[in-house]
Amino acid sequence: MSKTLTLPAFTLDDGTTLRNVPVAYRTWGALNATGTNAVLVCHALTGDTDVADWWDGLFGPGRALDPMEDFVVCLNVPGSPYGSVAPVTANPETGDRYGADFPSFTIRDTVRLHRRALESLGVQQVACAMGGSMGGMHVLEWAFETTDGGAPFVRSLVPIAVGGRHTAWQIGWGEAQRQAIFADPKWRDGGYPPDDPPKDGLATARMMAMVSYRSQPSLEGRFGRDAMPEKDGTPYAVESYLHHHGDKLVDRFDANCYVTLTRQMDTHDVARGRGDYAEVLGGIEQPSLVVGIDSDVLYPLSEQEELVEHLPSATLEVLSAPHGHDTFLIELDALNDLVTTWRANICSSVAA
Repeated sequence: MSKTLTLPAFTLDDGTTLRNVPVAYRTWGALNATGTNAVLVCHALTGDTDVADWWDGLFGPGRALDPMEDFVVCLNVPGSPYGSVAPVTANPETGDRYGADFPSFTIRDTVRLHRRALESLGVQQVACAMGGSMGGMHVLEWAFETTDGGAPFVRSLVPIAVGGRHTAWQIGWGEAQRQAIFADPKWRDGGYPPDDPPKDGLATARMMAMVSYRSQPSLEGRFGRDAMPEKDGTPYAVESYLHHHGDKLVDRFDANCYVTLTRQMDTHDVARGRGDYAEVLGGIEQPSLVVGIDSDVLYPLSEQEELVEHLPSATLEVLSAPHGHDTFLIELDALNDLVTTWRANICSSVAA
């Protein structure tokens, strides 16, 4: 069960100031006396704070996330419907849901908000930040946070299946999904009653996303041209699969939240306002494990190779599997081995 802390005020990049800002979070393990053993897990687009559920293969004694050693923290992203400030939460100024009037958060805004939340929990420095996809964007942005003394607030980074900025390819996928939501008759120019959301548009957006999260070999190998029974209403098995995932998301998510979060992802650019892209990446000195996926069509391996080319203390590891972008949520034993080995090597090198 997530807990919630409330920040009295927070000002976004665009100057908007929010009051009484809730941030949902979960923790495992104990914070040490110096407040320096936190391991921050950043969740993906439709994820939540229950890391022990969706990354269970990385959890436990001797694994990548070890609550016996680490103070594991996951903070819910603003805009998500799982407890943090979002379109579904009440605006304290009006008493009504923010809805379509929810302000535009950037990736950088989220990191600054979460920094405030971590400090409220007593965290003085984060030992490692890790996450995939949208979570990987937050990980890279964390690289620029410093302590009052000028040291990195996050000492090591594990960005997974992500690049240093959102490309036209990824922005295009997000915009197509948003337009599917906007085309739903229930959208009503962005406003709709909480009890009557645009379910068809959100389901369609999710179906489109699921195609980009997998790969041609993955879908072909699993479904081929298999047919479904006539009563199913979809001639092919892959269609039934996509409809199933669309319906599942409708049951647990919100259309305004989906629009807000995909737009937040589009703001991802570590060089924004900081200078030349390659030079900005070259200034990230923390040890970094960059994990790519050889079948990822949404965030192709070339993007992780580009990161490693410029990050001065980076190691590239590749998950080889046919599942596409979602591999980091499927091949958990392989991912755990990569992260566990790398973290042990980092600790050994520091001790030496």
